[in-house]
Formats: sequence, structure tokens, C-alpha cells
Amino acid sequence: MNSFLAIFLIVLLGYLLGSVSIKGLSLGTSGILLVALVFGHFGVTIPAIVKNFGLAIFVGSVGMIAGPVFFRNFKKKVYAFLLLGVVIVVSGSLITVAAGKLMNVSFDLAIGIFTGALTSTPGLAAATEATSSVLAARGVETASLASVGYGIAYPFGVVGVVLFVQLFPKIVHCNVPEATKQLHESLHGAEIGNAEEGEDKPDHYLSLEPFGLLPLAFTVVFGILLGMVNIPLPGGMSFSLGTAGGPLFVGLIVGHFGHIGRVSLTAPSSTMKVMRELGLCLFLLGAGTEAGAGFLEVLMAQGVKLFLLGILVTMIPMILACLLAKLIRLDTLTTLGSVCGGMTSTPALGALISLCGSEDVAASYAATYPFALICVVLGSQFMALLW
Repeated sequence: MNSFLAIFLIVLLGYLLGSVSIKGLSLGTSGILLVALVFGHFGVTIPAIVKNFGLAIFVGSVGMIAGPVFFRNFKKKVYAFLLLGVVIVVSGSLITVAAGKLMNVSFDLAIGIFTGALTSTPGLAAATEATSSVLAARGVETASLASVGYGIAYPFGVVGVVLFVQLFPKIVHCNVPEATKQLHESLHGAEIGNAEEGEDKPDHYLSLEPFGLLPLAFTVVFGILLGMVNIPLPGGMSFSLGTAGGPLFVGLIVGHFGHIGRVSLTAPSSTMKVMRELGLCLFLLGAGTEAGAGFLEVLMAQGVKLFLLGILVTMIPMILACLLAKLIRLDTLTTLGSVCGGMTSTPALGALISLCGSEDVAASYAATYPFALICVVLGSQFMALLW
């Protein structure tokens, strides 16, 4: 099938599927992922640049929207965000090792499932490299199965978290509109009642174009450059923010300061919301078609136990994080934003934003994300070395 036609057909069918609501739960934009899995299974391929382009503009837009309140929120609750990010990833690692050995799953396949359950592409890259090195050191010529494990666990890793962030407020009887209002007041304070953020530009700042695409392009360009920087870690390992982390952090900085000299870098919130949704849509259809290729064959050959392992690694860390957040008295929406960041789940963040009708939840996502990202990369490498 023509790739151009396939993109729009997947988007069309995905949004139709995502619009179906059962007892208040819906897949939303993540419906695109399930449709893309089916298309991928039947051999439809989408150029990798589509997925990476979508990811970059999604996290860049999220960063620009959350920037005005991020640093204030981060400073107040940094230890809570650090704790939740670490707990989610470490508990996921322990579950992977314990359940993987109990189910007699090969170490490279199990580590791939770990990164897929946490929807972490940087983690997959680290896992693939580490498991291949370990196999080579052991004299094993078989290719690493990390990418296969990732593909098996990834679909539920997306859908499970998307449904969890919608279901959890119902379980704890959270009044979402009231909680959203309280979160907005705690983050913005006296700013309540102002016009939409990003649309008011002081007269002494020069706006080079009215739609906000120039600031977004600036964010993505420097975000990708930042994401390419490799930071050396002990033991010969390295860490980088990648396409997901780089634009997110540059977006936070651009959103916070809003200008360079006399040149305005603010953008209308309406533009950022559209670009955020477009980015998420393109990312999901690219990731879904990738994961769909050979998905059923591997699942049938390896058994349902692999899918069950992925479910455990996705669900248990989220439940533990919510229990911990209650102990340290985080509000429900901040908790769920942190869970999305700890699970490195951009689709779940999109679902949470849609549920609340507010981008304020992105602040806790952005604060937790870096801790989780580092832990996933390190965890993948340590598991490969110590398994």
C-alpha cells in the first residue's frame, strides 16, 4: 500500500476506534496504535522519519506548554519526582528478573519486554547494545531478541497506561474538574484569569511570525542537537536524551523564558495543542506499524507468557507508584502526571491532558521523565550484565 495513503487511513480508522467510549473509558489517540499494529502485521511500512518527526514535535510542544510552570513545580517537589521515577523503573526491573527467570524467558527477550512495557526507545537501544555485547562475550552467535521482546510488550505498555490514567481517578473517587482547578491554582497562583498562556506578547518583544511555528522549529532543532549529546557513565556506558528528551527540555526552557533578547519565542496555545496532537498521532502510527511486523508470529511461537510478563512489568510499578504518592501526599493529577513520566509514556500523557482538559499535568510528567529515562537506560544495561 502507498505509504502516504496508509498514513491517513490509519489515522482515520484510529480516531474512529479511539472515539468509542465504554463506561467512560476510551483509547483516544492511542486507537491509532492498535490500527497501526494491524497494518504493520500485514506488511504496511511507514518511513521512520514520520515517527521521529511526530515524537519531536509532540514533546517539544508539551515542553513549551509546561515551561511557564515547570521550574516552580520542580523546585517544590523535586524529591517526590525523583522517588517516583526511580521506584517505577527499579520495581519494573526487579519484576522482569524475578518473573523472567520463573517463566524461563531468555535474558535478552526479557530485557526487551522490560523496555517495551515502559515504552522506552532509548532503553531499547541500550538493551539491544548491551545484550548483543553479552551474547558475543559468551560466544553465542544468535542475534539479540531484545527488539522482539520490546515489540511484544509495547502495545500493552501504551494501551495499559492510557487506560490506567483514565480509570484511576474513578477508583479513588477523584473529581477531575475540581482537581484540575486546584492543580491550576497551585501552579499558577495569581496568574489565574489571565488570557491563554503564550498568546500575550509584551510590546517590547519582536514576533517574527504569528502562528508559533518558528519557536517550535527553534525548540526542535536545538532539542535534537541536545539529544545527540552522549554523556559518559561509569563502566563504559553512556546516556543521551535522544529525540524524546532533548526537545522536551529545550521546550521547557523556551516556554519558561519566552524570548531571546528582543525576539519573542512565545506561541499561541492553540497552535501548540494542534502540534501536540499531530505529533502524538504520527508517533503512534509509526511505532505501531514497526511493532506490528512479526508480532503475532513471535507471540505464537514464544507463548502468551511473554505478553503476561509485559502486563506485570507495566501494571505493578504504576500501582506501587500510586501507593507511594499517597504516602507522600501528592494530589491525584500530579501523581498521574508523574506516573506517565515514570513510565516514559507520551501517549498516556496525551490521554491525561485530554481527560483534564489542561496541560498543567505535563509539569509533573516533565519533572519525573528524566529520572526515569536515566534509570531505564542504566537498568537495561545492568540487567544484561548481571543476568
